[in-house]
Amino acid sequence: MRRLAVAIERFPIAGAFTISRGSRTEAVVVTARIADAERGVAGWGECVPYPRYGESVESVAAAIEAQGDAIAAGLTRSEMTERMKPGAARNALDCALLDFEAKAQGRPAWEILGLTAPAPATTAYTLSLGSPESMEEAARKASARPLLKVKLGGEGDPARIAAVRRGAPDSRLIVDANEAWRAETLEANLAACLAAGVTLIEQPLPADDDGLLATIDRPIPICADESLHDRAGLDRLAGRYDAINIKLDKTGGLTEAVMLAHEARARGLALMVGCMVGTSLAMAPAMLLVHHAEYVDLDGPLLLARDREPGLVFEGSTIHPPEAALWG
Repeated sequence: MRRLAVAIERFPIAGAFTISRGSRTEAVVVTARIADAERGVAGWGECVPYPRYGESVESVAAAIEAQGDAIAAGLTRSEMTERMKPGAARNALDCALLDFEAKAQGRPAWEILGLTAPAPATTAYTLSLGSPESMEEAARKASARPLLKVKLGGEGDPARIAAVRRGAPDSRLIVDANEAWRAETLEANLAACLAAGVTLIEQPLPADDDGLLATIDRPIPICADESLHDRAGLDRLAGRYDAINIKLDKTGGLTEAVMLAHEARARGLALMVGCMVGTSLAMAPAMLLVHHAEYVDLDGPLLLARDREPGLVFEGSTIHPPEAALWG
């Protein structure tokens, strides 16, 4: 019989991770492990609860634990999608079930999902929000990386964008405002991004107040993050966004994420595969989507002082697919 175990783990962040909504020094993750002792098979998955979406570590752990009897009774991934809402809890269970299937069948998870085998990819490397001076120094230290993701915060962002470009003159830049811009600052911030040669702008306006994006010229592609969780939200994006950021903690797992990627592609949207700040276990399932994506942002383990073992292999900004010992 399959049995479910839930754990809360803490991993220190190297320094601090700061965005427009605050700063933290550790990543708190929740793992779900599904094991059948008689068969000698176990699968696991990791999620990162996010207060922005009304989640706490405790509520997510409880939501996972509530599925224990259903898991023991043979709950499938498709059945779970029907009974649980998108979010971190479903993500951990979806990935654990898929890892369990892969181990039980002796087949890689990408094959079970009908995908192409994942290949190494170049991930963005995130620069935390700070003063222009501190961000210029951080950019200088990371200037050998080909793709940087710059966290912005509203007031003073043009100076931050210019400072990062000075620090990393040759890197491609993605900026992520995390909903911090407003209608009155949008034009100046877009102009600063254009002057700095920014490649992509992620979630400039609040998710519930982004209609202005449908009325302006977008010389730089705009990517939806907080404005989109799963396929149900795609219709609302029409005319506002050029790309979407797919995060498994938003979609509620890889099963939904694969379907979201296919449907978004059919609508002409570019794709980013993104992450919360978690360990290699959270990044590993998302690696199955990199073939679909123009942008990969799976640098969570690079931001930690300590990753779990075994972890993903990084060579600079190149991230390699997971070994079976980790996931999938």
